[in-house]
Amino acid sequence: MMMPVNDPRAVGTGGRRRADVRRFAMADPGDVSGLRAAIDAGEIDPAAILAVIGKTHGNGLVNDYTRGYLRLSLAHLIAARTGRSAEAVMEATPFIFSGGVEGVLSPHYVVLSATDAIEAGEAPSLAIGLAFTPDLMPEDIGRQRQIDLTAEAVERAMDQGGMAPDDVRFVQVKGPAFGSADIQAAAQRGRPCVQCEPGKLMAYGRAASALGIARALGEIPFEAATAAALLQDFGLWSGRASCSAGSEVRANEIVVLGLSDAWTGPLTIGTRTMVDALDLGALVQLAEDLGLKPAPQVAAADAARIRACFVKCEPQRDGLIRGRAHTMLNDGDIDAQRHIRGAVGALVAGVLNDTALFVSGGAEHQGSDGGGLVCLIIEQPPAPGHPQS
Repeated sequence: MMMPVNDPRAVGTGGRRRADVRRFAMADPGDVSGLRAAIDAGEIDPAAILAVIGKTHGNGLVNDYTRGYLRLSLAHLIAARTGRSAEAVMEATPFIFSGGVEGVLSPHYVVLSATDAIEAGEAPSLAIGLAFTPDLMPEDIGRQRQIDLTAEAVERAMDQGGMAPDDVRFVQVKGPAFGSADIQAAAQRGRPCVQCEPGKLMAYGRAASALGIARALGEIPFEAATAAALLQDFGLWSGRASCSAGSEVRANEIVVLGLSDAWTGPLTIGTRTMVDALDLGALVQLAEDLGLKPAPQVAAADAARIRACFVKCEPQRDGLIRGRAHTMLNDGDIDAQRHIRGAVGALVAGVLNDTALFVSGGAEHQGSDGGGLVCLIIEQPPAPGHPQS
């Protein structure tokens, strides 16, 4: 089988691979001018683009069509610059977009690419692996089929990226969301969905994806990753999973990031789990792990080394945070996910001195109840006597 041009396995001829990660701002959900300019300037080879992850201006709920708009806009740009069709680009490239840039968060997208490595690395560097499940039907969401297919796809992505489970730092999944008409059609076929309300079905989909990741990474026993545990046993979770759902995709699209000797370059990655929405300590510890020195805020020069930040968060289900009540789950005007994104986004942005952050709610089985994770990709400073290439 011919390898897609943007498959990381097609990079190099037995040598190492080199990852690059670039962020671009958006004035609107169809604004791809930043990537277009970088391609035209020769800074990014469009054929080397592996995946794009970003935050759009929408609400992040079932009816958020800004995600699909950005996906289509980017696919057409990449297609025009590579001579492929937009459909072929979308079939081979995970476009993972989350709506909701509440508060101080900034709309942006992160382009992940890989090229041939000229130099040999001295330490494991950022590694990227990709995979897709087969298309999922509404009745598959939140069921064992989605868990199993996700686990198998994560294993393929790890293998593709030259990573073992312990090398993985972050797994981003975008799965399908279905509206009322799709859910009703499934019932009429005699295949009722696990939930008939679209928003709740999205939650089951995120949960199934998370348990599939946890199983693949060995974070939970194989036999524990069952549909019966979804949204029931919150003691089962992954500390490296970030799962979203949207109506613009029909399969689980998967990006696995980690560290591997098969990759080289100046980029590294780290992840910390957060116990709750106020876990400043986890964020500070991660920044210190990566040499960013928050005191109390990362200096602008160091913040410029941040290539991407991914955060997963959710309101605690008992309605408390550190023993005191919060109102996020009972607000009839503003969805709880929008509350939590704004709150946690401000905390992370304040420490990192950066607002172009991928902050996503809906953290079912992604960290402990009310918790989540924070992941950073940063550019390491060159070693003394070794100028940055």
